[in-house]
Amino acid sequence: MPDSTEAPLRDDIHLLGDLLGETLRAQEGNDLFELVERVRAVAKRARGAGGSSEPAARAENSSFEELAKLLGTLSTETALPTARAFAHFLNLANIAEQHHRVRRRREYQREADAPPQAGSCHEVFGRLIEGGVSSDQLFEVVTSLRIELVLTAHPTEVVRRTLLQNQRRIADLLARRDAVDLTVPERRAIVDDLRREITTAWETDEVRHQRPTVLDEVKGGLLVFEQTLFHALPQYLRALDDALLAHTGRTLPLEAAPICFGSWIGGDRDGNPNVTADVTRKACLLSRWMAADLYVGEIDQLRAELSMARGSAELEALAGCRDEPYRAVLRKVRDDLIETRAWLEKELQADRPAAEDRGARAEDVRARLLACWTSLHATGNALIARGRLLDVIRRLNCFGLTLVRLDIRQDSARHRSLVDALDRAAPLDEEQQADLDTFHTIDSIDSHSLGAYVITMAGTPEDVLNVARLQNKMRIVPLFETIEDLQRAGETMRRLLSNQSYRALIDDRQEVMIGYSDSAKEAGRFTAAWELYKAQEQIVAACAEAGVELTLFHGRGGSVGRGGGPTYLAISSQPPGSVDGRLRVTVQGEMIQAEFGLIGIALRTLEIYTTATLEATLVPATEPRAEWRALMEQMSSAASRGYRKVVYETPQFLDYFRAATPEVELGELNIGSRPARRGAARGIESLRAIPWQFAWTQNRLLLPSWLGVDDALHAAPGALLAEMMREWPFFRSTIELIEMVLAKAEAPIAGYYDRLLVPEELRPIGQELQARLARTIELVRRVTGHQRLLENNRVLRRSIDVRNPYVDPINLVQAEILRRLRAAGDEVLRDAFVVTVNGIAAGMRNTG
Repeated sequence: MPDSTEAPLRDDIHLLGDLLGETLRAQEGNDLFELVERVRAVAKRARGAGGSSEPAARAENSSFEELAKLLGTLSTETALPTARAFAHFLNLANIAEQHHRVRRRREYQREADAPPQAGSCHEVFGRLIEGGVSSDQLFEVVTSLRIELVLTAHPTEVVRRTLLQNQRRIADLLARRDAVDLTVPERRAIVDDLRREITTAWETDEVRHQRPTVLDEVKGGLLVFEQTLFHALPQYLRALDDALLAHTGRTLPLEAAPICFGSWIGGDRDGNPNVTADVTRKACLLSRWMAADLYVGEIDQLRAELSMARGSAELEALAGCRDEPYRAVLRKVRDDLIETRAWLEKELQADRPAAEDRGARAEDVRARLLACWTSLHATGNALIARGRLLDVIRRLNCFGLTLVRLDIRQDSARHRSLVDALDRAAPLDEEQQADLDTFHTIDSIDSHSLGAYVITMAGTPEDVLNVARLQNKMRIVPLFETIEDLQRAGETMRRLLSNQSYRALIDDRQEVMIGYSDSAKEAGRFTAAWELYKAQEQIVAACAEAGVELTLFHGRGGSVGRGGGPTYLAISSQPPGSVDGRLRVTVQGEMIQAEFGLIGIALRTLEIYTTATLEATLVPATEPRAEWRALMEQMSSAASRGYRKVVYETPQFLDYFRAATPEVELGELNIGSRPARRGAARGIESLRAIPWQFAWTQNRLLLPSWLGVDDALHAAPGALLAEMMREWPFFRSTIELIEMVLAKAEAPIAGYYDRLLVPEELRPIGQELQARLARTIELVRRVTGHQRLLENNRVLRRSIDVRNPYVDPINLVQAEILRRLRAAGDEVLRDAFVVTVNGIAAGMRNTG
């Protein structure tokens, strides 16, 4: 029986689909519309009524063969708009689903006596207090939370910024359509506006014809602040304040900033020669320009509101006048920000840093805002103070005047090379000079714009000490990411923290980053998860022994194979003591829009990070029992052996990978500034983890996220596995994430790619992998006790089922386009391929 709560979502999707159909008829003609409808009907028939992903429902499927034949015989000129039509529908379905999430959140908040939404501040605060946490303890932890979300640019955000803005407008129109008091003409006008936006999207070229520069990526990253985060942050803090007052009787302190933001965009130079010292400088300037521009608008509105004729004596003295002193004080703030914005515009055109930083200072702006705050309270206007003024002060606490703090990242080998050359007073080569220029640039940048200096492949204390020799302005963060480095992480930190010179630099605070991507590529997702868990335990122990406050920085991607997955699940399954009120995590690629693209979604994301971190701090996960650890060691070893036997020890696997997936073609697309590989080598080792995941997502095999799991589970005792599922959050989350991947994986689609693209002598590799996928599904179902994958997650199960009949045709078109492209490539085929990449990414949601 259909869920009534989903009815508005179905209505939105139906409307958007109808409008897209109208657009196809109007812009391309009835023949294309009829073809798309025919393809859609066959695709649904191939899936069965429920859109099933289960192998039994797909075996010997004549409708699938009919669909493949239909699409395989289309000309490129016809296949391209057909694939585009399905890609556009998937984008529209994504918009509708995101809007529905916002709508459901509002429904929870609409009734005063309704139960709070799971994971909300009210729900979690109430549950913690019922569980024995005192209101004082709750208040203390909430007000001392330090969560930093670090935005990164990676080549999995394949949608052009122009189309992202179009999608935002469609979401806004859906929100307006929900108003209960709309007149008939108003409702008709909204539908007309939706029709225009959908037509605009159809007529917009979704293909990037030039590779984006790093500064293009910086501007794209800043867009989310302009559109949502700058506006969502004060709303989020008001909701947090309200929940805190309700459950502890106390309000959020004025200076509290539980969440702030960082960025790697323009500072991540690991393997990206396009991130130069000048690019880093300009990335910081662009961020400051955006901040100044956003604050100017807020201060203008604040000046309009604070029209009171009199203030406190102190405020009037600061203003230099008695009449409208608030406006006088704020005029100085606004003028300083306008001058700052103009100065930054000039600096962005300059070739080198200015001798003097002439930008406004956050502490000066804060002092004037606090003077207004104090005066309002002193004159009986506290209610007014807690309006827009409070929001601006809280924004300043979170964003400063920089919006984000930029991290710098570089490989440890580059630092060793530079230090060696400097010690020998040798002439610097091009790479060494570029790295030295970076350190000089760090010296020239305002410290408020800088975050952490992250050291990739940090395997020894010397890798950290080398950077300490080269700069002392930024905190230094070792990144442990290979299996070997993760296994030695605890001992490496003990040795590092025993160095008294280093201890003198860090004020007993240390940040450590753990990488999910390379460890998973090296040993498989199952083994990587266990090694990451143990590494965190060791790092926590080493810092505790040294009396050092630890912040763990999680380098998570969007896909499960790179540490992605539901935020609450990920945080709640961390080792006991590893969170402790402090968390840093990357938000990568397409996940920036997924988590922050709409204000309502951004509010929920910020809330979930807050409550998950709070709960992991106050109610840490269960300490694993000895027998659980022993079994995990056995399973991890088996999983790693099974994974590596295929990926690294099968002689023709690399050839199969390049034939069966669009890995080579993806590397040639204009979807990111960073090269797909480290160096000139062509093996799996040199391939970056992101395109490795992205390629397997495109052909729907999703191999990196599940390969080896069958080896781990097939001989494990069922009773003990069931106990671990019930009682150990880490193990449960690991299995649930793998189950989610398996629900999205499609052996028949991967098999079709093999049929069209893989030489006959390599096909047995694919056949074996598809058989292993089926075996893994069966074993995971046995562990979860589910008859059908994700049967306990109705929303996600339905979302996958709805999408499948629309993603399948795009896959079949992509396979045929790749076959033609490899035979005789041209720009039309290449553009058609990009369209299919966009469409599959839209359908799969988390791609890299």
